[in-house]
Amino acid sequence: MAGTVSAVVERVAGERRVALTPEVAKKLRAAGVSVLMQKGAGASAAFPDSAYADVEFVDTADEVLSRADVLLKVQPPEADEIAALKEGAIVIGYLQPHTGDDRVRALRDRKLTSFAMELLPRTTRAQAMDVLSSQAGMAGYKAVLIAAQTSGKFFPMLTTAAGTIRPSKVLIVGAGVAGLQAIATARRLGAQVEGFDVRPETREQIESLGAKFLDLGVSAAGSGGYARELTAEERAEQQRKLAEHLKGIDVIVTTAAVPGRPAPKIITAAMVEGMKAGSVIVDLAAETGGNCELTKAGETVRTANGVDVVGPTHLASMGCIHASEMYARNLYNFLVLSIKDGAISSDWSDELVAQTCLTHAGEIKHGPSKQRIEGGAA
Repeated sequence: MAGTVSAVVERVAGERRVALTPEVAKKLRAAGVSVLMQKGAGASAAFPDSAYADVEFVDTADEVLSRADVLLKVQPPEADEIAALKEGAIVIGYLQPHTGDDRVRALRDRKLTSFAMELLPRTTRAQAMDVLSSQAGMAGYKAVLIAAQTSGKFFPMLTTAAGTIRPSKVLIVGAGVAGLQAIATARRLGAQVEGFDVRPETREQIESLGAKFLDLGVSAAGSGGYARELTAEERAEQQRKLAEHLKGIDVIVTTAAVPGRPAPKIITAAMVEGMKAGSVIVDLAAETGGNCELTKAGETVRTANGVDVVGPTHLASMGCIHASEMYARNLYNFLVLSIKDGAISSDWSDELVAQTCLTHAGEIKHGPSKQRIEGGAA
C-alpha cells in the first residue's frame, strides 16, 4: 500500500520552519509516496503552496492528520494533533523525549510509532539525518550576528583616518556544532576569537578554525560526544579561572548543553559583574535555562555595570529557509530507510530506526523514558 507523508502548519509561536520542503516533497513523490499538506504549511519559511509540485493541499490540519501515514514535524505535536492521528501512524521530528512525559504517554496510548530525532545515534552513517547538528549550525551562526549587532564595537581590526580600531575579543563557550559555527562566523567577521570547552578533544577543532583554545585546566570528557557534568571542585576551579579571563572579553557566545537536562550554568552573576561596560553575552541555551545566571529567554538584560545579556529563542527559525531545507533533508534521509516501492514499513533491524524510536504499538521503546514514566527497566 502506498503511503502518505504529511505536514501541517507549525503552531508554536516564533517557529517559522517547515518539516517538508518542495525539494523533499519531489523526492518523496519520486519514491512513490503521496504527499499531503495543510495549506500554508510552508509559507512562514518562504515556501508558498505554489512552490510544491504534485502535492495535495487541504484546508485543515485535522483532515491532514486523519489521513496521514507519516507526519513530519518540527516542533513536537500537541495533544489534539496526536489525538487526530490514526492508530499506527508514524510521527517523525523533535519530540523532546527527555521532558515531554504527557506527550510520550499520549503517543503510547494512541498506539503511534514515533521517532524522536534527538535520539538518533551520533554515528557516521547517521550524519545525513542529524537534525541536532544541522539546526545547531544555523543557531551558532545567528547568535554571532546578534552579538555583532548588539555590541557597540566593530568585530574586525580597522585602520582608519581616525586611528586604528582594535579587533573585538570574542569567546565562544562550548565547541559542539553550534559553537564551532559561532567560532567560524566570528572569525569571518574579523574578531579575535577564543573557544572554550571542557572536552580536551575539541582543542584541535577550535584551532583548525583559526581560534585560540582557552585552557582552564579542567577536563570533562564524556561519552557520545557530550561533556559529563563537572564535580563541585572542578566547577569551582573552572569558574575562578574563567571569571578572571572574562574581564578582558568583549563578547561571549555560550552554546553548552546536556541532552535532557537544564543548561549548565557556566557564567555566574559575579562573573558578569566583573566584566567591563559594553560587553555582550549571547546565550544560545536560553530556552533550556541558559548558561548564564542572568539570562532571561526572549529578553535582553542590561546589568548595572552595563553588560547586555541576550537570551534569544528560536534561533534556527531566524534562518528559516536554509534551516528548513536542511531539516527536511535530514527527515527524508531517515524516512527513506523505511520506504520500499512506495510502501512505508519500519525496518527494526536497522539500528538507526530502532534506537531513534520513542513509542511503537502501545509501548515506550526509549529505555530512559520508559523508566521515568512507567518504572520499567532502562
